[in-house]
Amino acid sequence: MKLWLLRHAPVLLPSGLCYGASDVPADAQRTRDAARAFAQQPAPGTPVWVSGLLRAQQLAGALQAERPDLGAARIDVRLNEMDFGDWELKPWEHIPRDAFDAWMADFAHHRFGGAESTQQLLYRVAAAMADLRPASSREVVWVTHAGVIRAVSHIVRSGRPLVGSVDEWPKEAPEPGGWTCVSV
Repeated sequence: MKLWLLRHAPVLLPSGLCYGASDVPADAQRTRDAARAFAQQPAPGTPVWVSGLLRAQQLAGALQAERPDLGAARIDVRLNEMDFGDWELKPWEHIPRDAFDAWMADFAHHRFGGAESTQQLLYRVAAAMADLRPASSREVVWVTHAGVIRAVSHIVRSGRPLVGSVDEWPKEAPEPGGWTCVSV
């Protein structure tokens, strides 16, 4: 199966802020531009799943306007970005170095900001991917976030939803409004 991973457009926040689970909007014009740029990629009738966060739902709505044949998106909160807890909406430069170092030292299980670990993110993304298997479609679009896209990439590349260290974690993700496609 072909899984399209479409990242939301740039958010309306100052640069340099840590944001994940915060429900912040994306730039409306850049959202429409991203939808237009992606619209011809999926086959007619391809199902669309979307994160529960506004910035992803904006893009799913814009995509539906461009491609009504794709139908309404299915909201799935397992496609939400990682929750950075206490560090949400804080400038990265103000997060104490020892907090970041603790996460890197136990990348899989440390709850950066006290909310969610990388391993928890991987488990929920793997569960969403498992729900793709019985789908009758040969393609699916996920409108989601960089962390989820990296989690999918890691699972596909390693063949498992486990991560040992930060060195195993994919560094690449599409720019906001961009996409990639993987076979699952």
